[in-house]
Amino acid sequence: MNIIITRSYPRAALVGNPSDGYFGKTLAFVFSNFHAEVSLTESERLEILPNDRDKLVFASMAQLVGDIQAYGYYGGVRLLKAAIKRFHEYCLSQAIAPDNRNFTLGYGTTIPQRLGLAGSSAIVTACLRGLMQFYGVSIPKPQLANLILSVEKDELLIGAGLQDRVAQVYQGLVYMDFDKTLMERQGYGNYVGLDIRLLPNLYLAYRNDLAEGSETTHNDLRERYGRGDADVANAMAECADLAVQAKALLEAGRGPEIAGLVDRNFDVRKRILKISGGNLRMVEAARSAGASANFTGSGGAIIGTYTDDAMYRRLDAALSAIGIKVLKPDLVGAAG
Repeated sequence: MNIIITRSYPRAALVGNPSDGYFGKTLAFVFSNFHAEVSLTESERLEILPNDRDKLVFASMAQLVGDIQAYGYYGGVRLLKAAIKRFHEYCLSQAIAPDNRNFTLGYGTTIPQRLGLAGSSAIVTACLRGLMQFYGVSIPKPQLANLILSVEKDELLIGAGLQDRVAQVYQGLVYMDFDKTLMERQGYGNYVGLDIRLLPNLYLAYRNDLAEGSETTHNDLRERYGRGDADVANAMAECADLAVQAKALLEAGRGPEIAGLVDRNFDVRKRILKISGGNLRMVEAARSAGASANFTGSGGAIIGTYTDDAMYRRLDAALSAIGIKVLKPDLVGAAG
């Protein structure tokens, strides 16, 4: 029996986040220390197999509460159902007629949840890649990123931006310009792949109990932005400009110099949003070791630069002392 297996990887936003949802610019990459995976096999009926995070039977109320704390109220099945629906609608809109075969779809993920690592969109991306391969459907990358976003934003009403989906579709290191005029004219931004070898030494750190969930952050910012909040508008413009500066430094071979931009990105975010004590301590601990630090997404995980192995050891010691896990991200090259 032919089994199709597809993977997608977590995204780390380096500079510019969260301006992607506000016609800004960002610089992000994917890394393979974790992954989401989907498998499809042909079957008589269409069936979606639940994962551990979709369980409905518990040994006790305490176990149910623990499950909610780990995965939230929703598992991955709703993401998969929404992805299949949107894929079907896309095919209809493009006059594509997939054959009548059905499939059994299973999924799994090792991406820590609710840490701003784009774990949900990784599941959707892997699912759509599997459907495309199963039915022999090709979707251009810009449209695929839009389709992935529509699964969460339009179908499930989850606040989100394009950055995560673009990074996961293109892979590698991607500079994204979401200029409003450009977006309105062609429906997507300008996405430029950069050589991952231009990046300086990077670390990623996280702790599961600092997870906040991206929908809370996005919904609050979107509401304030929609009201014309000048502080939010100015902050988004500043974050976008930091991405432009970071791209220029990388292309000039001056990667280590983006450390200051990484720090400034977090400081701008702190200016307009309340940062929890645990997240703030994580950033401060990293900076105390001499490293730069910025949220990878909405909180719970940070990304930053360090100069050498001695600094990485200091960084690891400082963060481990407060229960934070530290790793060196394994960068993924650009997709073909």
